[in-house]
Amino acid sequence: MVRLPYMDGFYELRPSKIVALAKNYAEHAREMESDVPEKPVFFLKPPSALIGPGEPIILPRMSKRVDHEVELAVIIGKRAKRVPAEKAMDYVLGYTILLDITARDLQAEAREKGLPWTIAKGFDTFAPVGPRVVDKRELKIDDLEIGLKVNGELRQLGRTSEMVFKVPELIEYISSVMTLEPGDIIATGTPAGVGPLRHGDKVEAWIEGIGRVEFDVLSEDAILC
Repeated sequence: MVRLPYMDGFYELRPSKIVALAKNYAEHAREMESDVPEKPVFFLKPPSALIGPGEPIILPRMSKRVDHEVELAVIIGKRAKRVPAEKAMDYVLGYTILLDITARDLQAEAREKGLPWTIAKGFDTFAPVGPRVVDKRELKIDDLEIGLKVNGELRQLGRTSEMVFKVPELIEYISSVMTLEPGDIIATGTPAGVGPLRHGDKVEAWIEGIGRVEFDVLSEDAILC
């Protein structure tokens, strides 16, 4: 559970699942040497990966390369099952920022062997969120700047208008496969510029209208010492 500021109080993020989109920005698909998909491609991250502001991203011993991916996160407000795109926004509570942290070497190994990506995406601390939840009535998400810096160096910069599949389409498609429960999170994909994180890095991510959030990066060895 992660508690974030929301309107005049707080919202407790307790998702039953985090649904994350792959290759939903064309330039990111190309940098991953992949084609732009003809329909949404998604995978699941465990709720145990969630952390909030003030908690560090931990680089696991098992991986030699861990990458950052900044994403607009959509928080579901009510149970959604087979929802048509034209009604999809009725099921949204609000938005926040999510970093889809990825053990890139483990993902590459899994792809090569035709195995799932679960390990690469599922470590504890691999879904940092923040700085707050913005109510859907306060923010139009069609064309927002989204970006990320590491130690002050710009790594990612894009706009939500560059998404291949927009939020209503994503909700329609995902809810045709699995029921979305209140509090579930959809991470809508990342712009180009993903890159590695190292022990001691400071990550700063932002989305226009939501704000900025920072996370320290620590190695698992440093935590265990």
